[in-house]
Formats: sequence, C-alpha cells, structure tokens
Amino acid sequence: MLSIIVPCLNEAEGIRDTLAALAPLRARGAEVIVVDGGSRDGTIERAAPLADVALSAPRGRASQMNAGAARARGEILLFLHADTLLPEAADALIVEGLKRLRRGWGRFDVTIAARHPLLRVVERLMNLRSRLTGIATGDQAIFVTRSLFTAAGGYPDIALMEDVALSKRLKRYGPPLCLKHRLTTSGRRWEKHGVLRTILLMWRLRFSYWLGSDPAKLAMRYGFPSGLRSDGKP
Repeated sequence: MLSIIVPCLNEAEGIRDTLAALAPLRARGAEVIVVDGGSRDGTIERAAPLADVALSAPRGRASQMNAGAARARGEILLFLHADTLLPEAADALIVEGLKRLRRGWGRFDVTIAARHPLLRVVERLMNLRSRLTGIATGDQAIFVTRSLFTAAGGYPDIALMEDVALSKRLKRYGPPLCLKHRLTTSGRRWEKHGVLRTILLMWRLRFSYWLGSDPAKLAMRYGFPSGLRSDGKP
C-alpha cells in the first residue's frame, strides 16, 4: 500500500481539489492522511470526508509529516504539499520504479503552475539540480519506503529545509529515483512576492543553510513568525 501524507495549514480554499485528485489512487488502494497544523479556516473539516485519516499535530511541516508517517499503514510513504497535484498513475510509477531500479526513495520532476517565463527556468533548474545533487525538495513529492524512512530517522524537526535534511539522510542509503513524470505545484508564493525576489531569497536561504545557519532563523527570514512553518516553498 502507498500512504500519501498531506501536511496542511489554512488550506481550506484548495484542499478539496487536492484531495479529490487523489480519489483514483484511493480507489486503487492508496491511503490518504491529512495532517493539520492548527488551521483556523476550517481546513480539517473540509479535508476529513476526502481522506482516510485526518489528524492534528504541532505546527511545522516536519512534525506534521512525521505524525502522518506514524499513523500510516503503507509500505511506501509519499509526502505531498497541499497545493500540489500528482501526475496520472503516480502510484504505479512509484512502485514499479522503485522495484525496477532497486531504489528506496525518490521524487518527481516539477512544473510550476504560473505563467511567468522565469518560472520555466526555475522548473528546469530545480529538476536538473536534483538529479545532479541527489537532493529533493518538498515540491517534488518525496516518496520513500517505510523501512528506509525509519532507518533514516524521519524528518528532522527543524523549522525550514527539512526536505533537504531528509534527502541528505536518505542519500547515505542510496541515490533517489528521479521520475521524469511531472507533478504540478502552485506558483502562488512567487506570484505574491515577486518571482525574481523569491528566487533570490531562496538561493540566499539555501546557501546560508549550506554554511550552517540555524534553520529557525532562516525560517524567520523566509517570513515565518518565530521560526514556525506556514505554507511557503523553501
């Protein structure tokens, strides 16, 4: 079984569309777990009818995803952002790809749902960088076998860059499966804050993290009060 874990916070506007798109996977046996981080807009109430499990956890994408993983029954865990849509037959692509190449984890290529031409460049660079470095981002829907996730210690409970940190842990056990099939993720943060400004901010944050900066301080620079996660895209 595939368990799809969706962390969310104040996603009432779009959570139904995200979960409705997962209905075919549920019909084929996948499990959908929604983990709310304290929404105040009715997200959990809207999500519950379209999920197998809907629960609450301390706010923070890492802690929410770990909570979902602890409740999951599947042999493969897929972590999906609440504003992201998987490609068709994602379940088969994951299961068959991991088995064929004998990998324990992986991710998809990404398309950003926005018209700005610079974001086409961002997409290509994200996908290429991931292939070259073996580092996946949360936007790419990281998937991993339960046994490997447990062996790696799950997501480190940090305020930002938890996807990068998990990738580094998983790389110790082998390279990722980089599926060329594209998922679609929202470009709302780029559009809201400005594409070039957001790109430069992300580069600075990643470079600072690489130099050893405290993720909590980076989260505050990214716009999360007190270093707590919100709905952004590091």
